[in-house]
Amino acid sequence: MKLVDIVKDEMEGTVFTPALEGMQHVKSEDGVMLTKPFLDVCKLILPVIEKFGAAMALVKSDIGGNITRLENKYLSSPTKYTHLYTMVQEEVDAKTAKGSSSCTNGLLWLTRAMDFLVELFRNLIHHQDWSMSQACSEAYAKTLKKWHGWLASSSFSVAMKLAPDRKKFLDVVAGNGDVNSDIEKFCTTFSPFLEENHKFLASVGLDDLKAS
Repeated sequence: MKLVDIVKDEMEGTVFTPALEGMQHVKSEDGVMLTKPFLDVCKLILPVIEKFGAAMALVKSDIGGNITRLENKYLSSPTKYTHLYTMVQEEVDAKTAKGSSSCTNGLLWLTRAMDFLVELFRNLIHHQDWSMSQACSEAYAKTLKKWHGWLASSSFSVAMKLAPDRKKFLDVVAGNGDVNSDIEKFCTTFSPFLEENHKFLASVGLDDLKAS
């Protein structure tokens, strides 16, 4: 296969296509959340966030930092940390889970940021008349806002004013696929993984930590 064909293959579908494909591998055959495939899907969402430009710079760096933290832990012992919640359970047992640099904290904030993105994409599909900044602000109010302090909330509000035009954004992420269908699939398929993360974190009493 020539390089040109490979590039063409990669361009098939929308910016969401690689993440949708990756989601098929997030759980093991017996239904356990796997570390590397979950983090890989989160990584595949970064190119989508990039298309927002300056409006999402904070979110992108936050997500990237948390992926790196969890990935470094995984790479320190891939066999031991094959299952995503093993590293959290280990920190819970060692009473280090509440530390700001813990993997537990990383997973919690990564999941919350993904909640925000899912809600934002849902808004774009279900509220065709909303501007991009309204879709962002409503998603933020419903997800991240209650966990942020005043400073983070203010920074976020300012950033949302830099949100791109919704039509231009959707044209860019559409590639040559059906963007509305892919966004819908993304929200429907990814949400249950995020809910499972919250459920596990709640079971060890750590789903309600606020920003330090």
